[in-house]
Amino acid sequence: MIKMVLSRLLQSLITLFLIVTFSFFMMRIAPGGPFDSERNLPPEIEANIMAKYRLDLPLTTQYVYYLSDVLRGDLGLSFRYRDYTVNELIYEGGKVSFTLGALALAFALLIGVPFGIIGAQREESLLDHMIIATTIFGISIPNFVLGPILVMLFAILLPIVPAGGLDSARSYILPVFTLSIYYLSYITRMTRVGFIGIKKRGFIFTAKAKGLSEPVIVFRHMARGGILPLVSYLGPAAAGILTGSIVIEKIFQIPGIGQHFVQGALNRDYTLVMGVVVFYSALIISFNFIIDLVYLVLDPQVKYK
Repeated sequence: MIKMVLSRLLQSLITLFLIVTFSFFMMRIAPGGPFDSERNLPPEIEANIMAKYRLDLPLTTQYVYYLSDVLRGDLGLSFRYRDYTVNELIYEGGKVSFTLGALALAFALLIGVPFGIIGAQREESLLDHMIIATTIFGISIPNFVLGPILVMLFAILLPIVPAGGLDSARSYILPVFTLSIYYLSYITRMTRVGFIGIKKRGFIFTAKAKGLSEPVIVFRHMARGGILPLVSYLGPAAAGILTGSIVIEKIFQIPGIGQHFVQGALNRDYTLVMGVVVFYSALIISFNFIIDLVYLVLDPQVKYK
């Protein structure tokens, strides 16, 4: 098991290194620069600015400096928000994005898992077919389509909740629901499939023959094996919720990391865009690494293989 954990850790570090390297050179070789709009600067001032951000150095030297800074946890200075470091911008936006993502994932799990279990236990019933139809709808509709529809219905026609911003707790309702609906639907389907597969195993028939109640069978005997497909999906789901929040933040005008990423891309803010990419990549890789460890604990067959 230790060998497998170390192997996964090494793969994660290599993946992060490749992402940082590829993103750095892609940003640098793209046309344009962060100071192209400031065409009236005197040559001396422009040279000082270029020297401050190390843009006057050869590309490989810039890469070595950037890589050493990243290893120390320093993502550099923003080219546009010159009173802030990239770390400060990510920290401020991250608090909002994490809150939004955590609420969306919690809502998806809180609703999706019970409905998946109900669908599995009532397989081929009318209720099961209704659950399947609802999840198909949730998976099929993109959040950038669902978001404006919900705003029109519940913020304009029926002004129940705010259309955007984060002025109150009610402001989270629409963005959280919009962000979570796809993952809620997928979690429901994964849970249903997992529990349908496990309930046909021999030990479940034995438990039923002993006269055990349905809740005891479900939560004591079926839960561990039934949630395995869901556990394997939680890593990509958590990553998808974080990266998907970029679109949601733009729709609902939420000041999260997504706003910084979009503005950084438009302004050719190299360090800000790279910082967000590195930050998101590290989170996604960490989530997948943690899920691999959890899967090792839940499924002994993985250890054996």
